[in-house]
Amino acid sequence: MPRIRGASIGEHHEMVWADLAEALRQLLLERDYHSINMGHIAARAGLARNTLYNYASDKSALVLALAQRASRPAVERVAAIAARSPDPAAQRLREIIEAFLTASTDQAMRLMFRPDSGLLVAELPKGPASPFHAIVVEVENVVRDGIARGEFRDVGDVPLAVELLSGVMRAGAERIGRDPAAFTSTVHATREIILAALARQD
Repeated sequence: MPRIRGASIGEHHEMVWADLAEALRQLLLERDYHSINMGHIAARAGLARNTLYNYASDKSALVLALAQRASRPAVERVAAIAARSPDPAAQRLREIIEAFLTASTDQAMRLMFRPDSGLLVAELPKGPASPFHAIVVEVENVVRDGIARGEFRDVGDVPLAVELLSGVMRAGAERIGRDPAAFTSTVHATREIILAALARQD
């Protein structure tokens, strides 16, 4: 039986997941995503290959599981902010932007926001199965609320507007990934650009 790290099985699994995220991060610094296989990941994480298959059936499943686990705290935080309906929509959106960009500094989330992460991100499902779908839905709801209250201009197609603005969020996360010291200025710039795009044109 493999040796258990940590004080419990649960703690052991959390440590293994952290090792897997770090292993994939290190490997992506050295080679193309498609050239990485489960054997490489297992070896870098210090696991037997058959043990790795207890965590994911293949590389795509592993990437999805890492993204889901990493995004969970961000989803919960964003949902809590969005639910504060008495607060102005603009205030909630500013806090959501900071919460998301803070979450993007997590080692597993950073995998999704590397400048060269296109092939890796392509492995993630789109739509409701995406680990980030719940965040998108919450942002759409806040934007709709802001429009209904007259805080934001009527952007017409809210899902399209949020999809376009998510590009600004991704760019901010990538910038922070390249230069962690730029976190504060990047959060500020991301807020300014997104809120300017939604501002009423009176």
